[in-house]
Formats: sequence, C-alpha cells, structure tokens
Amino acid sequence: MTLATIQGSSWPRLLLLAIVMPLLASSLPAQAASMSTSLFTESSERPNIVLILADDLGFTDLASYGSEISTPNLSTLAKNGLSFTNYHTAASCAPTRAMLLTGVNNHRAGVPNIPEMIPPQQRRHAHYQGTLGRNVVTVATLLQDNGYHTYMAGKWHLGMTPDLLPSRRGFEQTIALADSGADNWEQKPYLPIYEKANWFADGEETTLPEDFYSSRFLVDKAIEFIDSNHADDKPFFTYLPFQAVHMPVQAPQTFIDHYMGVYEAGPQALRAQRHANAIALGIVPASSPMVTMATTDDWQAMSAEKKRYEAKRMAVYAAMVEAMDYHIGRLIEYLKETDQYKKTIFIFASDNGSEASGLANQNTSLNQRVLRAQNYNADYTTLGLKGSFNAISPSFASASASPLAYYKFYVGEGGMRVPLIIAGDSIPLKNELSNAFSFVTDITPTILALTQTAKPAERYGGRKVEAIIGRNLLPLLNGHTKRVYAEQDSVGYELGGHAALFQGDFKISLNRAPLGNNEWRLYNIVTDPGESKDLSSMMPARLQNMLGLYHQFTIDNKVLPVAANYYAQRQVALNGLQQRFGSQILLMILTVLVVLPFYLVYRLSHK
Repeated sequence: MTLATIQGSSWPRLLLLAIVMPLLASSLPAQAASMSTSLFTESSERPNIVLILADDLGFTDLASYGSEISTPNLSTLAKNGLSFTNYHTAASCAPTRAMLLTGVNNHRAGVPNIPEMIPPQQRRHAHYQGTLGRNVVTVATLLQDNGYHTYMAGKWHLGMTPDLLPSRRGFEQTIALADSGADNWEQKPYLPIYEKANWFADGEETTLPEDFYSSRFLVDKAIEFIDSNHADDKPFFTYLPFQAVHMPVQAPQTFIDHYMGVYEAGPQALRAQRHANAIALGIVPASSPMVTMATTDDWQAMSAEKKRYEAKRMAVYAAMVEAMDYHIGRLIEYLKETDQYKKTIFIFASDNGSEASGLANQNTSLNQRVLRAQNYNADYTTLGLKGSFNAISPSFASASASPLAYYKFYVGEGGMRVPLIIAGDSIPLKNELSNAFSFVTDITPTILALTQTAKPAERYGGRKVEAIIGRNLLPLLNGHTKRVYAEQDSVGYELGGHAALFQGDFKISLNRAPLGNNEWRLYNIVTDPGESKDLSSMMPARLQNMLGLYHQFTIDNKVLPVAANYYAQRQVALNGLQQRFGSQILLMILTVLVVLPFYLVYRLSHK
C-alpha cells in the first residue's frame, strides 16, 4: 500500500487557514488543538467509536506498517484514515490502559506498573496499587453520561475486585479478563501466579464457552452488545482490547498454515526486510539506521531442527495477528450490514511494543516438565493449538519491533512506539501518515472531541478528579496542523526504574539491566527512530535541560524509586507466591534459611 505523507494533501487547508485566520497560522500547536473541536461541521450526529487495542503488537506487525503478515482489514482502515508513525504508549499493559481510558498520567491514576511487578515497599503507598484509582474518570463514564451506550469485551487488567471492574467504571455491558493474560483456547491461567483465569461478565464471575477462542469470542460479544441496543439508535462506544498477541501465542491451524515456511530465513533477515518495507511505505525515514539487538541469536549457528522449531513459533505469532485482523473484519462487516459503519470511527493501537520474554529455548526437556505441571506442552506438531504454550523468542521479537531497539518493559522505542490508526468515513484525511509526536494520554481527549463530550471539571460525580493532560488529535485528523505538541512541551514516563522524557523531536532514556546500563542517553527519534546514535556528548545542554524536566516530572507525579537490585520478572514470581500462598511462603523461606546451614554441615561431615 502506498501512503502519501500528511504534508502533501494538507496544503489547501493550510492555505485557507492562512487567508481566513492569519493569527492561527502562527499559533502554537496547543492553540490549534483547542480550536478544532469537531469533524462534523455539516451534521450534529455524533459518531460511534470503536476503540481496538492489540496486546504486545510490535511496531511493524501490520502490513500497512511494513509487515509480511496479512492484515487486510486493518490495511483498509489505514486507507480510510490517518496512520501515526510517532505514537507512544507505556512499555507495559496496565499503565497504558490506565492512560488510554482516562487521559491522565498512569502514576497519578494509580497504575505506575502492572500490579504483578510492584514491590512491597512501593505498594505501601496508595498511588502504587496497580489498579485504576477513584481519582480519575474513564472515557466510558463521560460518554455514558453524555448519552452513549458503552461496551467492553476483552482484557481489563486494572483491578478485579467488584468496585474496580469495568462494570463499575462506566461500561454498560462487559465481558472482561481481569488478569494480565490467560489461555486463548480455554479458561485456564497462563502463569502459575494465578490460581485461575478470572473472567467477569457485567461484574460477576463467568465461565467461558467450550468452543472459546479469544479473538473470535471477543468480537462475538462486541457484536452482541452493540446489537442489543441497535434499535434505539443511540451512539455507542465499544472498547475491544484483544488478548492477541500476548503470550501464550496461539492460533487456529488454518491461520498457522499460511505462514509455514515464511520465516525460514531467520529473525535477522526478517528484521532487515521489515526495515526496508517501513522505509518504502514512509513509516520511517529513508536514511534511518537500525541497530542489531544484543538478544538476537546467530541463526546460521543453529541446527536445522532448531531453525524449524523457531520458524514455527513465529508462524504461530503471525497467525494470531492475522486471526485478530480477520475477526476485526467480522465486526466491520456487521456494522456495514446494519448501516452503522459510515457513522463509526475506529481507533486501533497496541498497548506496548513486542514481548521478548519468551525463552530462547522454549522446548527444552526442563521447560517441557515445567509446562506439563501447568497442563501445557511446547511440542512442535501442536504448537499454537489447544494445550500448547508458545511465545516468540527474543530474536524474533527484535524483528517484530523492527527497525526499533528494545522491547516491552524497556523505554527504547521498540517498547513504546506502536501503530495507531484513526479511521472512518468522516475523517478528512485518507490514506495518509502523520509523524507528529503523540502519546497514549491523547486518545481520551480525542474521543471526547469526536463525540462532542466535555472534559470533566475539577470535581466529577461528587469527588475531586485528576485533570486530563493529553492532547486532542483532531487538528491532525483535519489537516489543520502538523503537530499538537509544541517544541518546548515535554512528556515524561517511568516504569520500574526505566525512565524517558520526550521533547520536540528528541528523547532521553535510561534503561536498567539486564539489557540497559543505567545511563541516560539522548536521541533524535524523528531522524533516528532506531536509536542508533547517542547525542549526549554532542548536545550536553539539551541533555541537562531534559534531565531537569524529567526530575520535575517525577516530583509532579510522585514517582517512587526502585531498589538497586529490583528485577521485574523476579518480582512477578515473588508477588505471585505471596498472592497464592500468603504468609505460608514466608514461613517456608524462613524454614529453608534456618535448616539449610545444618544440612550443608551434615553433607560435608558425611563425605
């Protein structure tokens, strides 16, 4: 698909603005954002909104962003709207979801990290619970109060007690997975830190059907919800957060078959091909370089059998992406058949970048024994099917993020920069790209502007609430401006000690171990989205200024430091044990610490 750049077709509108409103032409982007409040100048009809969120989808995992994966329905949406190439989220799911649904920074919204990764010393603080606070208003609540039907079908991960579920946060009808993930074929947990897969329907625990497959089921429920009130002709807001492509990576065999043999050249070749495709499509600049990720294994050194297995892991991943796209197509077709498509605006994004936590050697005998204890296997023949546990390796995750560096949980562009498509018949710009910096907090104010819904005041529903900090993206959708953040505006971010701040075309970032070295770096992410050239030594004044802005961000948002030995994946295990076994696990650890010295003395004395 050939996409024109945003600058090309917006000149007529910019020229008109320059003639009619000369003061506007020289105004700041923030001022431009405030003046453009609606797309519907010729009609007062408010649009339906479908907000679709993929899980762990990499920057170039869609065909319209450079992928070899077949995603025809999302490609059609891209042709019918604007695709963003410089859109950023949090580097993990729950913080993104908190900002996506409120327009408020995740630290102020109570979700500084996923709850599974928050250490006890931080959890003592009220705003470090990892669940959506009562001090924020969701976009669903605001739309519901403005006469919209509001529906949700998919992963929630913002709290599972009755008062924290989506049915209490503005959603009229819901089917929600409360956990960080779950199996895609049956109702069972994907990690032993969970006792069960916690699914809820309208706030009550529910049981999944026997023929469950996540992407199909979630779209079925979305259609069911929309159809239940279709006759009253009120507009609707549907939030559709898929499980795809979060681990376990699973897909129907018919989709897997499409990709058998596609990935035999290995991750390095795929990363390079995706880079070339992204350049050809205008997703990244032609001159942008690409680094080699340190976690990418040498494909040529692998045995033929291992190459075969690794290629299938990626084939299942591609199949899961295509299956998601297929079911999105079913929703689109339903809306067309019921004459609702033309008045619907679609927003598609991912919650963060590629997931690289899959084992480099997934099918070892040791891992197979561990998986069998969880009623899983990693056998080649059934990979991706019911009973199979699969995840792409760090090597193929680097291809999924191509040409960006790093992955989920880290603050490299590969963890934070993801696709964003806003499309619909009423969107003025068609089949175009915008390289304007945008952030996940911008989605809620954009939806409010699209639906002519007011932002919450200082108090809402009888309580004081946090102010929305995101920017309205309508001026970009209208072609009225090239950016909604001024050069001096900054956006800070922190996750588990990883830190970043964006300002203009630049970004500073600090990645902790094991992949990072705890040093601040400076990049121009417009000309160098792959973060190949650290500009710290060449632009020391800019670095220091941005460090000062980041320090102020931590103060304003009450960011707590992590311990020097904090390691996120280890914290997941510790928190999971504590949650499953409570004080018993502490007693077990103490017992081991007491008994172990005596055991060692006994063994030494009996040699």
